[in-house]
Amino acid sequence: MKNYNVNRIEKNILQINGLGDNPFWSKAEILTDFSSPWNDLQSEKMEFRALWDTEYIFFCYTVYDNNVHVDRQDDSVDSIGESDRVEIFLRTDEALDPYYCLEIDPTPRIMDFRASPKKKFDFDWNWPKNDLIVKSKIKEDHFIIEIAITIQSLKNFDLIKNNSIEAGLYRAKYTKQENNLFEPTWISWVNPNTETPNFHTPDSFGNLILV
Repeated sequence: MKNYNVNRIEKNILQINGLGDNPFWSKAEILTDFSSPWNDLQSEKMEFRALWDTEYIFFCYTVYDNNVHVDRQDDSVDSIGESDRVEIFLRTDEALDPYYCLEIDPTPRIMDFRASPKKKFDFDWNWPKNDLIVKSKIKEDHFIIEIAITIQSLKNFDLIKNNSIEAGLYRAKYTKQENNLFEPTWISWVNPNTETPNFHTPDSFGNLILV
């Protein structure tokens, strides 16, 4: 499994604002190791950063894209699912029973759900409101999504074990085709080695190590 070190910072020094400009983000390792195993097209650069303190784990996605697609017909799961977005899946173990999914578009709308094997999704489930903060900003040539999740909620869902969190890091990019329909390119940190795009498999996860 791939590993990413999540560096620790002092409590209460990082407040997310959706801009990714807090100077303490410089203490995070920059992860750019993303690819689309099912598409020969070169995707735009994406950077991922993570930090943690005793209360929160913080994530920051910076996605370089000057043609962001957001389906704005409503705020439904279907609309978010047809939009550019970043995703984080968190699992208790490789059995994926259960695992928890956060899919966030650049506006930011949140599609959060609990899942179990064979793509059984519970959209009635939501991450506890007081344990999740998301902010974002769309700029001329990129967008930023910042996420803060309480450490306590991760513990409640049994997602931290031996200072490690098993996570999948992904992106969906929608591009307009000649028929005027938008089709997705699926981008992942870990190549799951599936014949067709599939993030909902044990082999698409890596380790976030709290150091």
